[in-house]
Amino acid sequence: MSAEEVLIEESDGVAVITINRPSARNAVNGAVARGIAAALDSLDSRTDVSAYVLTGAGGTFSAGMDLKAFLAGDFPVIEGRGFGGIAEAPPKKPLIAAVEGYALAGGFELALSCDLIVASAESKFGLPEPKRGLVAGAGGIMRLPRRIPYHVAMEIALTGDHYPASRLYELGLVNRITEPGEALAGALELARRIAANAPLALAATKKVIIESADWSIEEMFRKQGPIINPVFGSKDAMEGAAAFAEKRAPQWRGE
Repeated sequence: MSAEEVLIEESDGVAVITINRPSARNAVNGAVARGIAAALDSLDSRTDVSAYVLTGAGGTFSAGMDLKAFLAGDFPVIEGRGFGGIAEAPPKKPLIAAVEGYALAGGFELALSCDLIVASAESKFGLPEPKRGLVAGAGGIMRLPRRIPYHVAMEIALTGDHYPASRLYELGLVNRITEPGEALAGALELARRIAANAPLALAATKKVIIESADWSIEEMFRKQGPIINPVFGSKDAMEGAAAFAEKRAPQWRGE
């Protein structure tokens, strides 16, 4: 399903999407962008996978856009999905970034495209684009000030410096800090807890949280209704109630 540059593994309702260019610090080129986009297109249509983890091979999340490939005319942007095949159109299902090493520039922007971040204590984040005469145009300078305080976001974006995971954890951007080498395990544990829940409910919950950011008070319940009402009439809703009454684990079908 994917190119060699992107690997997919599945278990327990969770899919792990791995950027597999460790020799290039998992820099994102066109093949990586196409591989991630193809994976998400396929996985979002399935009912047996409810959550995803995005990570990088070889101890680094991603150093960002492959500048050498960029100079050669290989621009890692997918029509309709943006940078890395994800920045402009994240998946419908919950996505967790498992960060080891560096998440820099476009790599940080990939992490910001995720719903949760689990990071190694030794990992570092940054938007160094201004140091290269560039701008973090894959969502970084738009998403970051919505996630952390304005002045801190300004500092990160304008200095281009690296910041430790511990600082971003203090700011609430990183959900969990793990021992070095354990970010993927920590992300998988969290993903499995999420995937144990009903897939339609998860997708609707994520959609409301994201889209309601700019809803007015008058719009809130009116716009939420069309998203969540189908969930209440789903087979999974009936199964959830029956499983509770019968004191057993629910068997979700995504219907």
